[in-house]
Order: sequence, then C-alpha cells, then structure tokens
Amino acid sequence: MTAYLTSLRAIVLREALRFIHQRERFVAALVRPLVWLLVFAAGFRAALGLSIIPPYQTYITYETYIVPGLCGMILLFNGMQSSLSLVYDREMGSMKLLLTSPLPRGWLLFCKLLGSTAISILQVYAFLAIAAAFDIRMPGWGYVTVLPALIVAGLMLGALGLLLSSFIKQLENFAGVMNFVIFPMFFLSSALYPLWKMAESSELLHDICALNPFTHAVELIRFALYTQLNGSALVWTLVAASVFAAAALIGYDPARTRIGRRG
Repeated sequence: MTAYLTSLRAIVLREALRFIHQRERFVAALVRPLVWLLVFAAGFRAALGLSIIPPYQTYITYETYIVPGLCGMILLFNGMQSSLSLVYDREMGSMKLLLTSPLPRGWLLFCKLLGSTAISILQVYAFLAIAAAFDIRMPGWGYVTVLPALIVAGLMLGALGLLLSSFIKQLENFAGVMNFVIFPMFFLSSALYPLWKMAESSELLHDICALNPFTHAVELIRFALYTQLNGSALVWTLVAASVFAAAALIGYDPARTRIGRRG
C-alpha cells in the first residue's frame, strides 16, 4: 500500500510541477473559454435569447447557459494537453521507465489521469471565479455540488486523452488528431445550444449530439451547477470513462506494442 501511495504522490506532484512551469498553458486554458463567454456570446445571444430553460426551470441568460459547456471545454483541452505530454514522455524515454516499474500498469495510468484531472478542476474554478467577477454567476451552492461532476467528467475526458496517446507515436501527428477530436466533440454537443434547439434544425444532428459523450459530461456539469443530479448523464459519463480507460489500458499493453513493432 505504501508503494501505491508513494507512486500516486510522485506522479501527481510531477503533473503539478509541470503545470506550474508552463504558465502559458494556464493562461491559454482561461483565455479560450473567456473569449467564448465575453465575445462570442454577444453574437449567439440573439439566437437563444432569455428564456426559461428546461429542465432547470430558471430564468437564465445565454452566458450562464454556456458556462457549463465552457467548463467542459477546459476539461477537454486539458485532457488532450495531458495526453500530449504522454507522447512527449514516450519519445524522451521517461514513459517507458515509468511503465516498467513493478506496480500495475493500470494504477500508474490512473495516477497520471488523476493528476491531470486535479489540474483541470483548478482551472475550471479559476474560470468560474473570473466569470463571477464579470457578474456571470451560478447559484451559490452550485460551486460546491459541481465538484463531483467535474471529477467524473475530467476522468472521462482524461481517459479519452490517454486512449489517443496510446495510438499516437509522434508529436507531429498529435495536433491534427487533437483538432479532429476536440472540435467535433465540442461543437456537436449541448455546450453552446440545448439539444431541443438542435432538433429544430436537424433530427440527425440532434441524434449525433445525443450520442456524443461530451454532451453528457456537459449536462452533468450543468445540472450540478444548478444543484441538481442528472442520473442518465452520470451513467453515460461513467460508462464512457470506463470504456476509454479500458481501451487505453489495452493500448498501453506492452505485448500489443511489441506485436505492432514486429508488424
């Protein structure tokens, strides 16, 4: 048990130190959603306007509607950034050194995932604090009840990043894969528009958004910010996290790697 806790502390601390030394990463993680919140929302507001948004049954502005989606954006981008560091570690050889330790490979990957999720959550709360400074506030208790939702969503999106990093062997290929994954996941979700608004334009688009695991992560965060629990979103997010984590564990299987090299 001591070895497990020591490895957890070391990996999480390493992630934290890497993040501290990359200040531009923190700035970029905040600037991106703030631009959407303060600039693009002015143009999108006319499309949605002010209304009573079901199922929250509260009178909200478009800015407060997209705050959960932008929290999800932070988690998504940070999950991809964390997986990028895994590709870099593999090229430098430090990843191989880590995975050859006597501890189970699944535990080491979970420690990496937990560290990146913790950093993502800190960035989300920094974003929520800045949004509150611009008078874009959520219910008071929502800042507390959203924490479990952020943990679950962060683990799911981080596991997706782990899965991608297990198949990407070179840093040069990672940027294209990131854009191929991030932007479709973000735009084909309920982050910017509710699903019933999507259905007004296209049933096919609505169905695609409903199948998107990022949609369920955003809805989980959105309900939690309004101190509510979305049971179906929680289940689907946990299922997606389990599938991504299991696939990532298979992807980092050394036997599969050796077979790929021989091929």
